[in-house]
Amino acid sequence: MTPLTHHPVSRPVWAPPAGKPPLGARMMRATWRRLPAKLHEVGWEPGLEVPAADGSPLITDHYFPRTEGDFPTLLVRSPYGRGLPWSPMYGLLFAEQGFHVVLQSCRGTGGSGGTFDLWRNEAEDGRATVSWLREQPWFNGTLGTIGPSYLGYVQWALALDPPPELKAMVVQVGLHDPHALFHSGGALHLEKALAVGLGMTYQHQGMWPFVKATLRLQRRLREVTTAKPLRGAYTTALGCEVPWLDEVMTRPDADAPYWRGASQAESARRLRVPTSLITGWHDALADQTFEQYERLRAAGCETSLLVGPWTHTSALQQGWPEVFAESLAWLRAHLGPDTSGLRPTQVRVHMGGENAWRDLEDWPPTPYTGRWFPTAQGHLTREAPSDRAPLASFRYDPDDPTPSIGGQLLSRTAGPRDNSALEARDDVLTFTGPPLTEAVDVLGPVSARLSISTDTGHTDVFTRLCDVDAQGRSVNVCDGLGSVRTHGQEPAQITVAMSHTAHRFAVGHRIRWQISAGAHPRFARNPGNGESAVDATTFTPVRITVHADSALTLAADAGGRAPGAAGEG
Repeated sequence: MTPLTHHPVSRPVWAPPAGKPPLGARMMRATWRRLPAKLHEVGWEPGLEVPAADGSPLITDHYFPRTEGDFPTLLVRSPYGRGLPWSPMYGLLFAEQGFHVVLQSCRGTGGSGGTFDLWRNEAEDGRATVSWLREQPWFNGTLGTIGPSYLGYVQWALALDPPPELKAMVVQVGLHDPHALFHSGGALHLEKALAVGLGMTYQHQGMWPFVKATLRLQRRLREVTTAKPLRGAYTTALGCEVPWLDEVMTRPDADAPYWRGASQAESARRLRVPTSLITGWHDALADQTFEQYERLRAAGCETSLLVGPWTHTSALQQGWPEVFAESLAWLRAHLGPDTSGLRPTQVRVHMGGENAWRDLEDWPPTPYTGRWFPTAQGHLTREAPSDRAPLASFRYDPDDPTPSIGGQLLSRTAGPRDNSALEARDDVLTFTGPPLTEAVDVLGPVSARLSISTDTGHTDVFTRLCDVDAQGRSVNVCDGLGSVRTHGQEPAQITVAMSHTAHRFAVGHRIRWQISAGAHPRFARNPGNGESAVDATTFTPVRITVHADSALTLAADAGGRAPGAAGEG
């Protein structure tokens, strides 16, 4: 980035310290490929103490270009420490490109004072950090923020009342609603809660404690997730009590006082700071990113959206060259004068099934939706049913729960996976369309309208869109889960959001709708008897029946074929 030429007359002369970035950061930097060439040598000023809103010291590292001139500043606030991978990914790489980078440990983490309290202090501490920045001789008054996951949440918290210096944001696989992270569709996201508890407890302590704790959780995952009751069972896997984790796991109601102030959705509803959003189709926070994009667009805020073939973690690993290039272009354009790296369209998505990128003017690109209907023979058809007759039923046993395979997880098992073994189980239904004679492109949100009856009155419904190739291999595209309450033999209707996708079903492939009553341990087991999933000690098997007036809703590319136009099931 070209140094800015603004020189406030009141700013004292700054003498850059002589420190080099940490060796581990430099070594990791040397392993990365397909990144822009270094423009500046980088200096390092570690261990600065920035007063939090309550006066606690927030330990902060400052990375900077060793070049004379003014440069904009990036603020990165993290509860996961300031070491690997954050120091090379943000401190070193962006300072090389012409930014001051302020990498700070959130309150109560990474050596910072005070007590970490999930989400409650981030807005105030962010504003306190900006106040500190204003006093620094190297700060030229132009500020951007960047970061993934919870590092995205702290950006939304600052943006709730954005300081005038804030000129750009880059939210990568980011969070804005903690309640939705742990609960949605009436179910507890169990595996996700454990992964977040692990990361928040150990990652800021350093690489070895984090790896050790990760291995312990993997060894004890089944024991913990099948415990009766589930409440408090995590302590044997995490090695300690985590009070905030108890709180979030046992409070499913988004309107409960506990969650008041947790969601930062209001930030996007009125934001005017140009904001770049980045996610992956199998990111555990993808749905939150699509919500952020919709709110920013409705607010008239300048925004862009990049969606790759990534999970929450692979976006920052295999996807890092694309994510870094996108982030750098946005920051150069909005913190400086260089707009050459911006793409011409607002949206760029990776097309699954085609392994190609598409540039789009907006997301979703079309309001068109088409419906597929299940038949008693296990087919999918475009012909709407004439009645609500029962089609198929299965028995779900919470003591032998349907396992989770791939999808939007935080674990290494996330992403597209072969579902063949899962679909061979007696507690999984599949409805499959005919081999396609022409390719079908699905771009946009996917949902299922289900008509369900049960013999106990209580169940979850897990619904998934799959792509079946010519060899019969079934791979998950997107999915969702909802809880349903039934009365007697009368079917109840439920609509389950199944996230978004951009996927091409190739010639010869088939579209499959998969239905079950859970995905464990991704979601906590529904006990089948109305008891709380966290406190239940007895489970009841459930007989679940799917009725004919159920439907799978898909969105088609405005310039392509409607789903199902190639033939009937």
